[in-house]
Amino acid sequence: MQLSAQADDDAVSGQSLPDELPVVRLLNGVIFPGMLAPLTVTNVLDIDCIDEALSRDRMIGLVAQRDPDTERPGPEGLYDVGVVALIQKMIQLPTGERRLLVKGLSRVRLVEWTQEQPFLRARVEDIEEPQPDSDTVRARSQALLDLLRRLVELAPHLPDEVYVQALNIEHPGSLADMVASLLDLAISERQHVLETVDLDDRLKYVTTLTTRELEQYELTQRMQQDAREELTQAQREYFLRQQLKAIQEELGEAEEERPDLAELHERLEEAQMTEEAREAAETELDRLEKMNPAAAEYTVARTYVEWLLDVPWLQGSETRIDIEEAQEVLDEDHYDLEDVKDRIVEYLAVRKLRPEIKGPILCFVGPPGVGKTSLGQSIARATGREFHRISLGGVRDEAEIRGHRRTYVGALPGRIIQGLRRVGVNNPVFMLDEIDKLGHDFRGDPSSALLEVLDPAQNDTFSDHYLEVPYDLSKVIFITTANVLETIPPALLDRMEVIRLPGYTRKEKVQIAKRYLVPRQREEHGLSAEQFRISDAAIETIIGGYTREAGVRNLERQLGALARKIARRVTEGEESPPRVSRRNLEDLLGPRLYYSEVAERTGQPGVVCGLAWTQSGGEVLFVEATGMPGKNNLMLTGQLGEVMKESAQAALSWVRTHAEELGIEPDFYERTDMHLHVPAGAVPKDGPSAGVAMVTAIASALSGRTVRPNVGMTGEITLRGKVLPIGGVKEKVLAAKAAGIDTLILPSRNRAQVEEISEEHTEGLHFVYADEIEDVLKVALAD
Repeated sequence: MQLSAQADDDAVSGQSLPDELPVVRLLNGVIFPGMLAPLTVTNVLDIDCIDEALSRDRMIGLVAQRDPDTERPGPEGLYDVGVVALIQKMIQLPTGERRLLVKGLSRVRLVEWTQEQPFLRARVEDIEEPQPDSDTVRARSQALLDLLRRLVELAPHLPDEVYVQALNIEHPGSLADMVASLLDLAISERQHVLETVDLDDRLKYVTTLTTRELEQYELTQRMQQDAREELTQAQREYFLRQQLKAIQEELGEAEEERPDLAELHERLEEAQMTEEAREAAETELDRLEKMNPAAAEYTVARTYVEWLLDVPWLQGSETRIDIEEAQEVLDEDHYDLEDVKDRIVEYLAVRKLRPEIKGPILCFVGPPGVGKTSLGQSIARATGREFHRISLGGVRDEAEIRGHRRTYVGALPGRIIQGLRRVGVNNPVFMLDEIDKLGHDFRGDPSSALLEVLDPAQNDTFSDHYLEVPYDLSKVIFITTANVLETIPPALLDRMEVIRLPGYTRKEKVQIAKRYLVPRQREEHGLSAEQFRISDAAIETIIGGYTREAGVRNLERQLGALARKIARRVTEGEESPPRVSRRNLEDLLGPRLYYSEVAERTGQPGVVCGLAWTQSGGEVLFVEATGMPGKNNLMLTGQLGEVMKESAQAALSWVRTHAEELGIEPDFYERTDMHLHVPAGAVPKDGPSAGVAMVTAIASALSGRTVRPNVGMTGEITLRGKVLPIGGVKEKVLAAKAAGIDTLILPSRNRAQVEEISEEHTEGLHFVYADEIEDVLKVALAD
């Protein structure tokens, strides 16, 4: 069935627009007045709308959807301005669809929706087209015509007749509508043109859009021209080289091709390289061809080319990120560390959703032996990437990172490029170990060179002094490790996200030993499970009596010593060695090395158990004070730092101020010298957190009251008696629990850090939170 319009457009234009129209939603376009456009209608309800329009005056309202993805939105999902269109032709397909040819007549504003079901109907208000009444409008029309002429010349899809048709349009508004319909615009931009009534504003906006599209075509044309010129230049160079080769053969000057250079040329053709790297390699190969092989520089240039060919510029391993598999790998390789593993899985999840994102640089901070390096290996295994570790401990030369310039004898690229060459891909997991041990001297500061390496905003153009070609490090996952943060330069630390790995509790160490360390020692020493058996009680005894650490490195050494003892017995013919238990442990490892000294050493006045944090984790720190006849002198021993000495001065001043309250003679200082000692004397110590322990030790020594057994404390003090918060809370809590302390005095402002520690770690500990020094002394000193 086909329906054609018989009435002329003039007759239609003479009709007045109806006050109410059926409305059809436009999914992906905007129709302008005076524009002929095909329209396909598939929805049954919209077909009813078309049929009603055909049965009346053949006029419909066409309005664009605000969101093209919304299926049949209501009035709120449509724009307020549309166009009245005349159905010029309609074809009914066998499938029931309707294909229309419509012509836009006039802009209208949808004033009120009178019907929403089964199709939309709205009361409309005609938007009159203003008449041109200024020279500015005419000038803008002429400028738009000039832009259209240039656009028709460049755009292959626009025929010349388009410009001729535009010349015959008298009204500037119709010209703007026509040009806008020819441009490749977004729906919002087309709708903006439709809604702009003012002629000057409409012409100005359409001129801007036309200029933008014209610039795009001109840029494309310039790029095509440049490509043709480059091809012509390459062909010209090829013919000239062939002529030069023929002339050299005629003169007998042609040299035989060197096998080594032929191999380099072949590798260069097959290599996957960036344009800059290929250009540098080709330039150096051209120099090699003209160079005498006996020249000293020949070897230097050849080595440089080989490095350029060996570095993986574009080769990357196929990565995979399966979150469940990553969690399984981390759980398989590491016991506990739930917070750390959660953060790593979150990091990998973001990488999976946005592979191109420049993610953070992770920095694992914690005592030795807690699994920082092995976490990096697990990340590499979970993502299918290669793993490479670089130890930065003691590195003092900037060239270790950036490489040496080729002017130096024996120059090589830095460790970053060397590591990439070794793994053979450009997207490995790079572990920068011991970043807190970096040094610097007259040769440069390697931490400054790492600023570029570890900055995701800069490392995509990393420059090695040897290669002198930008290298993209953005695909590398960098992970750093450190024992402390204080020695890392602030600018470098600012580029990393710190993830802390605390020490392990005794229970955790037992599980780690059973699951990982003992099986590993069996395998390394060639023992079976029947030959090397060890009880849980024996493992606990080793942890408490033969090791004193936050990690498990020394624990593994002791287990290795046991495995060697068992291996010797097996090789001597003992088929079934005895099971390692607490009874025979001393026979195998020797006398116990460590004992809990808290109760023994704090049983007399002047001795207090404090807590300290070191690079190896938390430790118990005894503070001893004694008074002797003298004249108000304070002696400090035990290699105390300046901050710790000042804490001792503040502690003594507070005790003098509150002597009567403590049951001490007010003028004791006139005839008494105080001696404060912190064992062990050979170990340097510093920091303010021993303040409360020093006050308690001085008060205990002068009052003769002992400190309650199994009480530990930590906190900074002020002259006014305030107890200030300290750091390393979790490490100190673990050290206190390992030492057998059951009451721990902490600053009140550290309560939040204690609450973050799991119940397993705080089980059996009683916490006392102090705001004032008096709160400490009430708990610490015996009556």
